[in-house]
Amino acid sequence: MQRLAITWLGHSTFLLRTPGGKRLLFDPWLRENPSCPEALKKPPRADVILVSHGHGDHMDDLVLCARESGATVVAMYELCDWLGRKGLQNVEPMNKGGSQQVAGITITMTDARHSSGFIDGGQMIYMGEPAGFVIRLEDQRTIYFAGDTALFGDMQLIGEIYTPEIAFLPIGDRYTMGPADAARACQMLGVRQVVPMHWGTFPVLTGTPDELKRLVEPKGIQVLELKPGQTAE
Repeated sequence: MQRLAITWLGHSTFLLRTPGGKRLLFDPWLRENPSCPEALKKPPRADVILVSHGHGDHMDDLVLCARESGATVVAMYELCDWLGRKGLQNVEPMNKGGSQQVAGITITMTDARHSSGFIDGGQMIYMGEPAGFVIRLEDQRTIYFAGDTALFGDMQLIGEIYTPEIAFLPIGDRYTMGPADAARACQMLGVRQVVPMHWGTFPVLTGTPDELKRLVEPKGIQVLELKPGQTAE
């Protein structure tokens, strides 16, 4: 088994190398992502692509990345239906509360409080509801990728049922929860480490990792603050 490696490509786009060597790409937004380093704007090699919801800043490069890598796409049923109409067949649709195994990884879809729609041909297309993911890795550790969401009470249940060690949480405010609500989410989830996302990309996203650190580090929760392009193991 290898060590879990987390690479932040800016905004909410992450590439994870699992202990079993699988490459998981979350919410691919590369080419127009102002925080993604220029050298990393090409579709990366991936085994599985997970998409939390249908907004452009989470899936603008989904079709390109899926075609280039041949990866299996895991997403909400309606989003996968749209992908099928784009000619992508390697999709594994699911819905909230369900689990499935893909590439040796157990993926559970959870709730998220947000919206989900993609502009295609000048029309806003309904992409199903937004979601989060709990990922059980090959070494039986679990991580929680919240997607874009507000704080919601069932995060307590996610913590009790799946006991994630690491949470990827949005902190930018305005369109998602800010640092104060993310800090509360950390407590409800019972995580030991939090990776902040969906911050700093645009001036309107005002939440910062420093604010989150002030709230959670006194409680023994580590904030893994990455720079775009940086990898942590």
